[in-house]
Amino acid sequence: MTARRVVAFGGGHGLSASLRALRHCAPELDLDITAVVTVGDDGGSSGRLRAERGGLPPGDLRQALVALAGDHPATRRSAGLFQHRFAAAPVGVPGSGATGPGPAVVGDPDRDGAARRGTDGASAGTDGLAGHAVGNLVLCGLMELLGDPVAALEHAGAMLGAVGRVLPMSRQPVGIEARVRGADPAAPDEVRTVSGQHQVAVTTGRVESLRLTPSAPPACAEAIEAIRAADWLIFGPGSWYTSVLPHLLVPQLADAIVSTSARRLVTLNLAAEKETLGLSVADHLAALHWYLPELKVDLVLADAKAVGDPEPVERAAESLGARLVLAPVAVVDGTPRHDPAALGAALVPVLGADR
Repeated sequence: MTARRVVAFGGGHGLSASLRALRHCAPELDLDITAVVTVGDDGGSSGRLRAERGGLPPGDLRQALVALAGDHPATRRSAGLFQHRFAAAPVGVPGSGATGPGPAVVGDPDRDGAARRGTDGASAGTDGLAGHAVGNLVLCGLMELLGDPVAALEHAGAMLGAVGRVLPMSRQPVGIEARVRGADPAAPDEVRTVSGQHQVAVTTGRVESLRLTPSAPPACAEAIEAIRAADWLIFGPGSWYTSVLPHLLVPQLADAIVSTSARRLVTLNLAAEKETLGLSVADHLAALHWYLPELKVDLVLADAKAVGDPEPVERAAESLGARLVLAPVAVVDGTPRHDPAALGAALVPVLGADR
């Protein structure tokens, strides 16, 4: 049987959950997996490397690679190394500039920029390694050594025994800007421009519009090829404004997404984040149409408990041409996180169905 070619779009924790779920489909489906990753991160370790070294922010790319890492003990150890984050050097270490020991942080509970907001303070001192993930440094080094981010990601994927391919949505970093109403709590009706992925992700106001800078970054050619050859495109879960929608704002990617013969699946989030406070579940689907009116979707996958009343979500899905599928895809402890095994189980009959 020919492998089903799946392209998953996103960044950070949401894309990681989707990729891990696709891996759970492997025993039943033969999948050829490609991740297309946002390149707008400007916070934490990724933001520092982007500002100091130039090139693509590596954190979301690292997360996707780790999610696809092979199961051999050596590759799992390498994946753990990629996720290891340097703590501040202990007091008394020459040249550290540290004022006290910091906790070691292994992995990211959330996207690369957002999860570190309380852990990256030590990086402001003279300890240059504090706060950096090892995999971020490796990817930064490979990009400089090989001169091409796609070649760097292919090499890193080989190091991790990755069972899929990771590509950036563009070979150049992008900026994210949003027009936000109530960004300043003291002026709840005022609309301001909020610049930078990190600031958009943590805004307490309502995002009214989103744009990239530059407005038309060149899409990664390999990503366009993967989209054109795909059987399925998967959007979400993830931070809607900073991980999912940016792909629709790259004109060449948007054209490929609209014109491909692939079927399209949207996986909805389990809870609103700061950047989407005030948006209903149905509003998330409406946003896809707002930013890419030509987009047609085949299926919308959501957790029944997170959806609540399914009727407005069904109507929003139908407006995109899609059918709503409800399945228990959250972890059982009640936190708003997708369970990769449960999500994978829900994806099997969807991705395995013939047209």
